[in-house]
Amino acid sequence: MESLIHSLIDWFSLPRNGLGSVFLVAFASATLLPMGSEPAVFAYAKLNPEQFWLVVAVATVGNTLGGAVNWWMGRGASAAIATGRNHRLLRWFERLGPPALVVSFLPVVGDPMCALAGWLRLPFWRCIGWIALGRVLRYTLMTSLLLGVPDGWWRGLGRLIGF
Repeated sequence: MESLIHSLIDWFSLPRNGLGSVFLVAFASATLLPMGSEPAVFAYAKLNPEQFWLVVAVATVGNTLGGAVNWWMGRGASAAIATGRNHRLLRWFERLGPPALVVSFLPVVGDPMCALAGWLRLPFWRCIGWIALGRVLRYTLMTSLLLGVPDGWWRGLGRLIGF
């Protein structure tokens, strides 16, 4: 068992497997598994500050795909379990719709929100768009704050959004 743990730690080592590790950690942390991806994103960005936007993009894609898995799990649960939609929180979330998923990056409540969106059969691609927006904002802000806003960050942001 100990050798398995060492093998996993060695495989996930950032210098060798870098972005693949960030992607897998971000994906797994977006599912209902209790883990966070920010330490891996920060560590990679700290080791490779010139790849700040690349690591943010990779983490966002992995985390968004994990949110999509939650959406599909919720949709599957909705099909498997016939219950009413009369609960107040369900009605509230259904009324807000996909834009509510912009905060699906929040700990504890975020991942179940994605599953709930699937349960309510909210439009998949609109949900994915809002999930991705919230997660790219989270990774950008958290990683840049932890790094102390790297040189060129604002210029990179300006190029990204077309300024």
